[in-house]
Amino acid sequence: MTCAILLPAAGASSRMDGRDKLLEIVDGKPLLVRQALRALATGAPVYVTTRHDRPARIAALDSLDVAQVHVADPDQGLSASIRAGVAALPGDVTALLVLLPDLPDIETADLHTMIAAQVAAPDQILRATAQDGTPGHPTIFPRSLFAALGTLTGDTGAQVLLRKEGFTPVPLLGNRAITDLDTPKDWALWRAARD
Repeated sequence: MTCAILLPAAGASSRMDGRDKLLEIVDGKPLLVRQALRALATGAPVYVTTRHDRPARIAALDSLDVAQVHVADPDQGLSASIRAGVAALPGDVTALLVLLPDLPDIETADLHTMIAAQVAAPDQILRATAQDGTPGHPTIFPRSLFAALGTLTGDTGAQVLLRKEGFTPVPLLGNRAITDLDTPKDWALWRAARD
């Protein structure tokens, strides 16, 4: 039984005023590299979707033992990354953990928590929540839903599937599961809170 990790990194960073949020430096590394390393530290195979017009992201990942998956239609949104990621998985992968790379507070321990929950409940969708129960990310999907993931459209990712199928919540500490950084203001507030 193998749970793979997918980092959908083919977004446009459209709300960052020209900056690339996935290349923002955190703890001395680009955020995308930092989160890929956290995923790799679980021992799970890691897949990262990329887009051709962001060569700096591709270059940043080149030294890491991740499978880069090119997304031909990245402007179709998050669903395009999920479709491409699922299509790239080998047959022995029985579950997929989708880890949005712009959640900087997710740590390797959180991923271990999610994977352990998947081992205990292999047929369920598992969704991380904040400590107060607010739904967030990452989310694990069983292989039985890979075909459905492969037909997603739009920029809301798997929300339609989550509404249809439901999910089992997996609480993580604090607000780790819901802290995502999409705008320069988000970044400034998050950095100020860390200082």
